[in-house]
Amino acid sequence: MRIVERDIDDLPKNPANYTALTPLGFLERAALVHPTRKSVIHGSLTYTWQDTYRRCRRLASALAKRAVTFGSTVAVIAPNIPAMYEAHFGVPMSGAVLNAVNIRLNAQTIAFLLGHSKSSVIMVDQEFFTLAEEAVKILAEKSKGNFMSPLFIVIADENCDPKTLQYALRRGAIEYEKFLETGDPDFAWKPPEDEWHSIALGYTSGTTASPKGVVLHHRGAYLMALSNAIIWGMQEGAVYLWTLPLFHCNGWCFAWTLAAICGTSVCLRQVTAKAIYSAIDNLGVTHFCAAPVVLNSIANARNEEIVLPLRRTVNVMTAGAAPPPSLLFAMSQRGFRVAHTYGLS
Repeated sequence: MRIVERDIDDLPKNPANYTALTPLGFLERAALVHPTRKSVIHGSLTYTWQDTYRRCRRLASALAKRAVTFGSTVAVIAPNIPAMYEAHFGVPMSGAVLNAVNIRLNAQTIAFLLGHSKSSVIMVDQEFFTLAEEAVKILAEKSKGNFMSPLFIVIADENCDPKTLQYALRRGAIEYEKFLETGDPDFAWKPPEDEWHSIALGYTSGTTASPKGVVLHHRGAYLMALSNAIIWGMQEGAVYLWTLPLFHCNGWCFAWTLAAICGTSVCLRQVTAKAIYSAIDNLGVTHFCAAPVVLNSIANARNEEIVLPLRRTVNVMTAGAAPPPSLLFAMSQRGFRVAHTYGLS
């Protein structure tokens, strides 16, 4: 009898032995396992995992109806609000790539990002609509007539001046909730055929030249999302406060981590010490990420902003700079357990 040796690489992929890794499946599982658990909290808004899954599928479906598909890029210019979180699932569910734009950039830089990424759709918070509009105007002028205006989807927020929303609507933007209504909540999204397909596009700061595009693939997002929970010891059902901008490296991939552990995202539009202490005291926050400058504001908050003692130990992950020992000590004295990490775009 002759034994024929075969290299493992010769074995073909099939549904029985291979599936592409993608963090999008975390959302489907969360909706199945904990459909009524709170997924996102923002002001007076509260969504469950079933709600979020249906809303993300609506977004994917509505985008697909607008010819957004594999190879398309959708830009989102927004602070930490539910629509920004939903975009991290809904956009790639349509097959497109998410480009979360830093809201602190000027119109000139945003124009470069929109042009370089070839974003065909811009989801923008109502507060930043004029900024996005100015960026598109700059881009159109530079294109010298060879320009197709992107679809504007404006995100309304109860915490903003209603006049900014009305202005955006008069300028032809579609309101986000109205846009979702055009989508199917049971949209049959498909995982990527190849886990190396892009899920998100970010940009470096451009300190030495124009910003450089940094592409994240589905496999990387999946592995990073799980690594976050494992390394930090996050328990299933953790309550995470969004002090870290979701536009910064996709919130260090914690957008997908929260779905993996079926946790709760508490959105924070304005990051202040008072808002952080309030969320910890009233909403049961167990984890948050922040740069040392934010930790400094927490440690040095005024008495009227502080709610102490904390009801539980709150885990904090910090990066971006080395926090001084005095700051780490001050945070620990207040009941925070700080982990100092380091990462690259």
